Amino acid sequence: MANTMKVLVVGDIYGKPGRYTLSVLLPRIQEEFLIDFTIANGENAAGGFGITENISKKLRSYGVDCITSGNHIWDRQEIVSFLDESDYLLRPANYPPTNPGKGYHVFHSEDKPPIGVINLQGRSFMKDIDCPFRTCERIIEDLKEETRIIVVDFHAETTAEKKAFGWFMDGKVSLIFGTHTHIQTADETILPDGTGYITDVGMTGPFESVIGVTKEASIAYFLKKTPQRFDTAQNDRKLNAIIVEIDEASGKTTKIERLERSVPDSDDNH
Repeated sequence: MANTMKVLVVGDIYGKPGRYTLSVLLPRIQEEFLIDFTIANGENAAGGFGITENISKKLRSYGVDCITSGNHIWDRQEIVSFLDESDYLLRPANYPPTNPGKGYHVFHSEDKPPIGVINLQGRSFMKDIDCPFRTCERIIEDLKEETRIIVVDFHAETTAEKKAFGWFMDGKVSLIFGTHTHIQTADETILPDGTGYITDVGMTGPFESVIGVTKEASIAYFLKKTPQRFDTAQNDRKLNAIIVEIDEASGKTTKIERLERSVPDSDDNH
């Protein structure tokens, strides 16, 4: 029987409700599914906009091995110096190289093969930074000298760009998961050459909201088309994720499934 690595990918953590949800549910999920490695997108973990050093360390203490991000990684100036210090907090690799931080890293453990994680950002309706397709190809050449297991967080706006990236990378990486839109898609699949894929993992945080923001503020924004205060919603806290099994010898995905868990009523008192 082939040895597999079980990877848990947690959707964008939104504000304090998302952090609390993660703290309650992550240890239970890791134990239930015998997870070997956990990735979570944390770019909205600080009040819905950005992340801080303290919060990134809290996410690690909850059991997250690698924190990925996206365009909001730059929202908090205080994180800039920490990006150069940290190996586990990634920023998109296709920002200009003069920026602080790193866009990929190989993680090692005692009982499992190394796993490479790449963080990239799309360009459709987002900043016109370096091409994520070509950037990923270059990074893969470096990572394949260390590991066959390579996972990509593609933080992008449009489904078309994400799907095109998935097909372009099929067979070149183990797994591609989309982030940024905070809505979990139902298209998890294993592409023909063995790459696991989902367009968006979803969100971890308050679901009685508009992608994390209070529904009242969001509705007012669309009705009035004037600036609104986007406060973080609080109610109906859930965790969106995927669980992926990757063959350790080939680096190909053998199983991928979506997961959604709610904070139990007995815990939902914060």
